[in-house]
Amino acid sequence: MVAAVLEDWRTAPVNEKVRSVLGFLERLTVSPADVGPKDVESMRSAGLNDKAIEEAIYVCFLFSVMDRLADAFGFDMHSPGDFQRGGRMLLSRGYKRLSLPG
Repeated sequence: MVAAVLEDWRTAPVNEKVRSVLGFLERLTVSPADVGPKDVESMRSAGLNDKAIEEAIYVCFLFSVMDRLADAFGFDMHSPGDFQRGGRMLLSRGYKRLSLPG
C-alpha cells in the first residue's frame, strides 16, 4: 500500500478519508498560499474531524521542517534497516507522544 501511495496517491487503494488528507497535504506542501477553509471543509466532508486534520498538518509540518534541516545541514541518510525499525516503532506506538495536546 505504501508503495502504491508513493507511486500515485490518487490511484492507490486507500479510503476516501486518506485520499482527502493526501490531496490536502500535497496542496499544503506544493502551494501553501492557495490553501484555505474550502480545503479543510473538503476533508470534513470526507469524514475527518478537526483533530484528525490538525494531526495531519502537524505531521506534515514536522516532516517538512526535518527535510529542510536535513538538506541544509547535509544530514546522513539512515539505512533501510533504520527506517524499518523506526516504522515499526511508529506502528506500535503511533504518534501519540508527538501528538498535539487535547
